[in-house]
Amino acid sequence: MFDRGIEIKTRDQIESMRAAGLVVGQTLELLRGSAVAGVTTAQLDAIAHDFIRSCGATSNFLGYHGFPGVICTSVNEEVVHGIPGPRVLRDGDVLSIDCGAIIDGWHGDAATTVAIGEVTDADLGLMQATEEALWRGIGAAALGGRVSDISHAVETTIQAAGPYGIVEGYTGHGIGSAMHQPPNVANYGRPGRGPKLVKGLALAVEPMVTMGTDETRTLADDWTVVTADGSRAAHYEHTFTLTDRGAWVLTALDGGAARLAELGVPYGGH
Repeated sequence: MFDRGIEIKTRDQIESMRAAGLVVGQTLELLRGSAVAGVTTAQLDAIAHDFIRSCGATSNFLGYHGFPGVICTSVNEEVVHGIPGPRVLRDGDVLSIDCGAIIDGWHGDAATTVAIGEVTDADLGLMQATEEALWRGIGAAALGGRVSDISHAVETTIQAAGPYGIVEGYTGHGIGSAMHQPPNVANYGRPGRGPKLVKGLALAVEPMVTMGTDETRTLADDWTVVTADGSRAAHYEHTFTLTDRGAWVLTALDGGAARLAELGVPYGGH
């Protein structure tokens, strides 16, 4: 069923997305432990490539519009879409890892930000604010609500946390039989707007937050997005859907049960 280009999945299709989402979640968990000082971003990419393949899944990043990696590795002032390569991670770096996988034609997509060794309290505050905004965005979603309910929750959470910049040029998105689908899920906006939240709709929510302004630019590689003022950035993402019982975070290993419980939000998975 399609409505204005929006794909509504069956229960079986959502189950396939959960399988893909678990591969993504497990890959990110593996990479969190592997991302240490002295490791290159290309080495992390190789670890992800081998693990995704070992799970019987394929990467939805590799070859996407020519992208050469299976993960995006964005360091410090790099916001998103960093290309894995010879860069050596150093103590004090902040690394965003974005990852996706496909099983039976259905996609999962998630991202996390990792502290390399000892980082500053300011870095930790940025990371915590961004991750909290992700979860509060998901927690604001309910059947019958609107997509911008998520956007509003993300924005107000970040604004309450500090004088951070919310990147507006890149958004979350619908996801299913393709990695990027309608509708866009902005990280700011008034509630009660946009498409209705219904069963079978799957969304990737992904706040991108900076310590400075929200302005960005793209490097000469045509991929890597950096902050215009050189300030550090954080990026978190999960794919989720709504069931009759509540939210089900398809890329979280526990389906989001623990974090949703902290927010007092019903868990809709199994």
